[in-house]
Amino acid sequence: MTVSELKLTLFREIDSLDKSKLEEVYGVLTNYFNGQNDISEWDELSENQKHGILKAIEEVEDGKGIPNISVLEKFRRKYSNA
Repeated sequence: MTVSELKLTLFREIDSLDKSKLEEVYGVLTNYFNGQNDISEWDELSENQKHGILKAIEEVEDGKGIPNISVLEKFRRKYSNA
């Protein structure tokens, strides 16, 4: 495969992604370009830790997450009068 064919294939794959997968790929590529593509830390996690992270990602992808701004607003209201 030539460089041009490879770029075109990557572009087409990325172009067909839904928003959540596109954001995930963006994060992976950003880390790679920044030289932080080190999966050895993942390998050092316990199975329980890996399971928790994967479960959290799945919940966010399923729309079960709470937006950061909502959490911040809740705690600002709760502790602003303290």
